[in-house]
Amino acid sequence: MLTDKIKGAILRKTALLLVGVSCTLTIWSQTVSDARNMLLRERYNSGEAMLHQLIKNDPTNAEAWYWLTQSYLQQNKTKEIKDSLTRVPADLRKQPLMSVAMGHVLLRDKQVAEAAAYFNAALKETKQKNPAILQAVALSQYDAEAGDANYGVELVKKALKRDKRNPALYVLLGDLYRKLQNGSASYSAYEQALSLDPQNAVAKYKLGKIFLSQNNAEFYLKYFKEAVQADSLYNPALYQLYYYYYFRDVNVAMDYLKKYTNASDYSINNEYMMTDLLYASRKYEEAIKSANTFIRKHGENAEPRLYKLIAYSYKEMNDPDSAATYMNRYFSREADSNYVIKDYEVMGEIYTSLEGQQDSAVFYYGKASLLAANDTIRSGYYKKLADLYKGVKDYKKQAEWLGKYYAISPGNSNVDLFNWGVAHYMAKEYETADSVFGVYEEKYPDQRFGYYWRARSNAALDSTMEKGLAIPHYENVIRISEQDTTDDVNRKRLIEAYGYMAAFKANTEKDVPAAIAYFEKLVAIDPTNSDAKRYIEILKKSMAGNQ
Repeated sequence: MLTDKIKGAILRKTALLLVGVSCTLTIWSQTVSDARNMLLRERYNSGEAMLHQLIKNDPTNAEAWYWLTQSYLQQNKTKEIKDSLTRVPADLRKQPLMSVAMGHVLLRDKQVAEAAAYFNAALKETKQKNPAILQAVALSQYDAEAGDANYGVELVKKALKRDKRNPALYVLLGDLYRKLQNGSASYSAYEQALSLDPQNAVAKYKLGKIFLSQNNAEFYLKYFKEAVQADSLYNPALYQLYYYYYFRDVNVAMDYLKKYTNASDYSINNEYMMTDLLYASRKYEEAIKSANTFIRKHGENAEPRLYKLIAYSYKEMNDPDSAATYMNRYFSREADSNYVIKDYEVMGEIYTSLEGQQDSAVFYYGKASLLAANDTIRSGYYKKLADLYKGVKDYKKQAEWLGKYYAISPGNSNVDLFNWGVAHYMAKEYETADSVFGVYEEKYPDQRFGYYWRARSNAALDSTMEKGLAIPHYENVIRISEQDTTDDVNRKRLIEAYGYMAAFKANTEKDVPAAIAYFEKLVAIDPTNSDAKRYIEILKKSMAGNQ
């Protein structure tokens, strides 16, 4: 349920990229500082509202324009960026800070040469002596995919010569080293930031990110928790802690989610996260109630995945009819491109549990199999399809899907081969059954199953015994089964094989002594078999009468 949301959250750029210039772009007014802190905590709406008010009060406030551009950049708001830059007063556009902002936008757009012209103009005007401008240009090199991290490191080092005790410079330096995949240098830079400011939440969080990339939970949890201790409203760390515990302890996850939500600007997505966590907590009735409230509140703006969440909840509550209703609403509202394999699998499971809905279950499992990433996953759906057809005694279709399953399943076994062959036999496809059990016989020559089912398949193909197709296979059944006549299954197989051989010898080959010999073997292991005894007497009288 949560996979698409979590992947998006991990991949998105955060406002932490702004930290590289958080302390030194100039001596900001308190209002700009407040706005900057909002952006650092990912409270974009609040931060932007403050910046808009600043610009309204003073359209020549370059710092406010710069931070507004940075906010839009981190949210990939292309239209807003362009609109913002066109509204900057003409005499303000040539100021170094606005030149850097323009260069940053162009570099994000991979217009490297054009961006460099703006950066060079800003650096030339400040004679590469203003640490704030050096830092802002370095930030763009870190943030933009086309940026040059080595160049960014060079600029930060120049800034540090003029502003040695600025922890934000060391944080940005650590970011640049991370982009260069130099973990040890990145770690050292963040540690240097903390030596200057032990309560720097950003530096602690970035250290956590290093260990997150190494999947070292002990240390990344330590640093994320320390970041929250340093700043209880620091959303990036709160989110990471919520995400970690989502898969391990839903009660702890709920605590962090509430803290995250309380420290955030209002977001529809936050409401969804809360509903989703109720589902993950197995509080299905509460999840359904929350989701329906969400849908009524937001109407057409409600995300289609809420219908899926409701459906999943009903499924877990063993209410497949309601689950099917809401999954169908989900499919009718969600874009086809957003469907995932689990959607089709769940629909298959729902319809499997509904009487008379086999065709629908088959359809969705088939769709799921087409999206499977590998043969292991795909074969699982083939097996489900085979089981569906077995349930309604459509053995022909069962055999078809078992054949596909056996062909690609990396873990197929003698049992899978056996079930495939028996399905063909039950479908009266005796020649194919014989072929499948021929493979079984070849792969497992010491087992009786291949010989026995080849015998039965050929007996069905030669119902009058005229051709003797089953004879060599029943002879093999006798050879294998006579090795242990104390085994009940072997005894049953021998009774059948002796009886068949006796009938063939008597009726087809007219070899009465041989027929009597097989019946006598049958009686030896089944003394109570009155039919065999009667046939022996009949055959003996027949033989005596012909003498």
